[in-house]
Amino acid sequence: MTTIKSSALVIDRPTDLDLLAAPPGKFSQAGTVDIAVPVYNEHEDLGPNVRRLRDYLDHRFPLEAVVTIVDNGSTDGTWEVATALAAALPGVRALHQDEKGRGRALRNAWLFSSSDIVAYMDVDLSTDLDGLLPLVAPLVSGHSDLAIGSRLARGARVVRGPKREVISRAYNLLLRVVLRSKFSDAQCGFKAVRASCAQALLPHVEDNGWFFDTELLVLAEREGFRTHEVPVDWSDDPDSRVDIVKTALADLRGVWRLLWCSRRKQARRRRQRQEPRVQERT
Repeated sequence: MTTIKSSALVIDRPTDLDLLAAPPGKFSQAGTVDIAVPVYNEHEDLGPNVRRLRDYLDHRFPLEAVVTIVDNGSTDGTWEVATALAAALPGVRALHQDEKGRGRALRNAWLFSSSDIVAYMDVDLSTDLDGLLPLVAPLVSGHSDLAIGSRLARGARVVRGPKREVISRAYNLLLRVVLRSKFSDAQCGFKAVRASCAQALLPHVEDNGWFFDTELLVLAEREGFRTHEVPVDWSDDPDSRVDIVKTALADLRGVWRLLWCSRRKQARRRRQRQEPRVQERT
C-alpha cells in the first residue's frame, strides 16, 4: 500500500503513484479532456513542450482541457520539472510512478481521471497540435468511442527516416494479416478515448509497455467499440529514446499472445455449442 499525495488531502490507495496539484476528491474535473503526457528522463524537453502545449490549449483549443504529466520512473530531474510545472501552470498536473512502462503510465493516468475524454500524446509533440480537435471531436459528438492519429492514413503528412517507415508499415500489415485489425496505425502517440470505453477496456489490457496501444485497439474492435482515424502531420524526433529492436520483439510477443487468446476463446465457444448436442444424443 502506497500513498497518493495531493495538495488538499492524503488518500491511501493500492497503487505506486504519487499525485501532486490535484483538487480534492478527484484528479480532474468532469466535462474536460484529460491529456496524459508520459515521460521518462525528459527533463530538458519537458518544460518547453508542456508550456507550448498548455499555451495552445489556452488560446486555440475550444474545449476545456487539463494536462497530466506522468513521470514514468525517471532517474534524472524530470519529476522536479514536472512538479514545478504543475505548481506554476493552471491546468497542469503531475503524476509519478516508480515502475517504467508507457502502458502502465497511461493506465494509471486514465483510470485516475474523471474527465469525459482521456487522451495522450508524446512529450516531443511530434504530431501537429492542430490535429487535437479533429481527434477528440468524434468522441465529443458521440460518433466514436476511440480516436487515433494515423501516419499511414490518406492525407497524413509524415517526415521520418526510411527505416522507421518500413518497420511501421510492416508492423501494421502484420496486425491486419494475423489479428485481422482494421486500423491503419497502432503505435502513433496521439490517441483519445471516451472515459467509459477506457474503464471498460483497461482491466482487460495486460501489456504495460509499448504494446499497450495495440492491445487496447484490438480489444476495442473485438468488443464492438467504434474507432475513428485522423490523418496527422507528424515529424520524427531524431532524439527518440525508443529501442526499436527491443520494442519490435515485445510487440511480436504481444501479437502472438492475442492470437493465442483469440484461438482459445474460439475453441471454447465451439465446445460450448457442441455440448448441448452431445447431451441431446445421450
